[in-house]
Amino acid sequence: MLVLLPPSEGKATGGEGPAVDLGALSLPGLRGAREAVLEELVGLCAGDEEKAAGVLGLSAGLRGEVAKNAGLREAPTRPVGEIYTGVLYDALGLATLGAAARMRAEESLLVFSGLWGAVRVRDAIPSYRCSMGVRLPGLGGLGGYWRGPMAEVLPEAAGEGLVLDLRSAAYGSAWRPKGAVARRTATVRVLQAETRKVVSHFNKATKGRLVRALLEDGARPQDPVELAEALRDLGFVVEEQSPGKLDVLVTEVH
Repeated sequence: MLVLLPPSEGKATGGEGPAVDLGALSLPGLRGAREAVLEELVGLCAGDEEKAAGVLGLSAGLRGEVAKNAGLREAPTRPVGEIYTGVLYDALGLATLGAAARMRAEESLLVFSGLWGAVRVRDAIPSYRCSMGVRLPGLGGLGGYWRGPMAEVLPEAAGEGLVLDLRSAAYGSAWRPKGAVARRTATVRVLQAETRKVVSHFNKATKGRLVRALLEDGARPQDPVELAEALRDLGFVVEEQSPGKLDVLVTEVH
């Protein structure tokens, strides 16, 4: 099973690891593309701060992110699983998983990123600011930029099992499964049971809880139908709307 996750705008700062080593990151086929985005981002942020803030869509209170990006090559790192914060990652609680579940997380979770393309939770990266919706002057929109490199690398990473795609639309634009992989891909909407509407907090928190439950259980569904069965066994209320499209109904999130 491969689980595709969005990143979060909130990121832990600091770290004790050495500067990022692009050659050590997972999915080595993305190295050239990563180098190009990193070079462009660092160059942009080392220049005109006003221009960089505009390109990155930063408010006045976030101008410090420009200087942080300018120093990305030398900045300390920490594992991806510690970098991303926010509702989904709080609910997922990687730090509190048992050893077996943690190993499964390292094997199956793939976090998409405007800067790194996609990384695994064990990869060491610095804190940064660059969403998939950014248009870098020399590369254009990052969603479009990543499509070619991702198309070369992700089908092999997907293997032969289920692909559980929990990305938001912006990150989904960087890679869309095709062919046999698409037929093994499931997407999940989280709906408030009474209104049948998507609510952001319910959506993110429930997706985090859902992934945690699968990791702890050790379930290995091979396709969307088996995923729906596994989630029901774990106590989730699941409706299958069409092949590969599941709705998870919730009343409240603790």
